[in-house]
Amino acid sequence: MIRFQSGDRSAFAVLLRRHQSPLYNFALRHLRSAPSAEEVVQEAFVRVVQSAAEFKHEARFSTWLYTITRNLCIDHLRKGALRRHPSLDAPKQGEQGEGPTLGEQTADPRPNVERAAASGEIREQVLAAVAELPDEQREVFLMREISNLPFKEIARIVGVPENTVKSRMRYALERLQVALSDFEEYARALR
Repeated sequence: MIRFQSGDRSAFAVLLRRHQSPLYNFALRHLRSAPSAEEVVQEAFVRVVQSAAEFKHEARFSTWLYTITRNLCIDHLRKGALRRHPSLDAPKQGEQGEGPTLGEQTADPRPNVERAAASGEIREQVLAAVAELPDEQREVFLMREISNLPFKEIARIVGVPENTVKSRMRYALERLQVALSDFEEYARALR
């Protein structure tokens, strides 16, 4: 970021390459729409360019970038709540969205039919369980598990104490454990 602020345009390409994919995954999980996530990430990087001079190096660049993206996601969701009709970009009923999903890869590259069917069912249950989390818990869970952000950085992004972030994560994990308890026996059988 220092190089970009000094006028090195190639430094922006490095920032983009380094942060675009994790940021997209975060926005996709937050918004549940690939086109919306792409739009938010693009807008986040536009804001980085527009506000580059305002960035202070007291905070980490990733914290600043995730804060921008989080705020854009919240704004996008608020606008969507006010919309009376579904977006034309939204997938039709029964269509699967684009982008990566939790649990896409399995340890065995050639799973048997039973394992493949169970894997699909588990993936759908995990996605549904994550989607059912309260917004504050889902947000922390996604930043921690999908974006691999430390709790301290999540606390800065969300604007709450670190212990609050840890509590939200604990509650999210407890809810997910209850929601996915049906698969506990299956997981033991795989060991």
